[in-house]
Amino acid sequence: MSGIAPPPAVRWLIGVVVGLVFAVPFVATFLFTLSSPDGSAPTFERWLSVFDPANASRYAPIWTGLGNSLILAGVTVLIVLFLFTPTMVLVALKFPKLRRGFEFLALLPITIPAIVLVVGLAPIYLQIGRTLGTGAWTLAFAYGILVLPFTYRSIQASIDAVDVKILAEAARTLGAGWFTVLARVIAPNLRQGLLAASLISVAVVLGEFTIASLLNRQVLQTGLVVINRQDAYAAAIFTLLALAFAFVLLLIIGRAGRVGGSVSPRTASPRRTLRRSRS
Repeated sequence: MSGIAPPPAVRWLIGVVVGLVFAVPFVATFLFTLSSPDGSAPTFERWLSVFDPANASRYAPIWTGLGNSLILAGVTVLIVLFLFTPTMVLVALKFPKLRRGFEFLALLPITIPAIVLVVGLAPIYLQIGRTLGTGAWTLAFAYGILVLPFTYRSIQASIDAVDVKILAEAARTLGAGWFTVLARVIAPNLRQGLLAASLISVAVVLGEFTIASLLNRQVLQTGLVVINRQDAYAAAIFTLLALAFAFVLLLIIGRAGRVGGSVSPRTASPRRTLRRSRS
């Protein structure tokens, strides 16, 4: 691998170039929020006004949309982890011939424009509204479809990296039930892929606008549009805060993956799983 990888100087150069590409827009936006109307020295007045309780009602769409987006992100991640992932494992274990068809269905949403998805989802959401209400959390059903192409690649890469069939058969031979096999043997080996899929799901939910807008739901992005019409500086501030939140979330999930990965071999051992199930 050392002969294939570029030398350290080239890696540093690539890192600096990519860092500048990402940093320049953020720095420019930050400087924009500090600009004063009369062109004098930069000021943090607008940043302080955002967190001023007296302006809470003015920025209510942002806080409401942020709360709805966080709930949506949590529900979407649950759909990915507890519905989509077991289905992928089942296909890998029991129905390997269906993998190509399942992959085609999972990747199909990325080829369909969001506005076309809304046209198809609108009648469904009429029934959902009558049954479950019109809360913003119901968008998780649409977002669960929207994130499938991205989460599929992350999880499938982890499934291909380990032999889930041998792990499952060994655990079953040692007396573990199917739930134990999935939760304590296979899932720890897919930790990196599951964390990556969760992060991608959160990023997609926090950045999605078209479906939420056309289905008339209030989320972070629709709140930013509303605030931008009133105060472009405040919208830029909230955008920077949202990006900072996503960056911190990335660090937390990455740290959790490294910590979990150090103990996953013991956790994933079929014999250890059998001992736990017996105890």
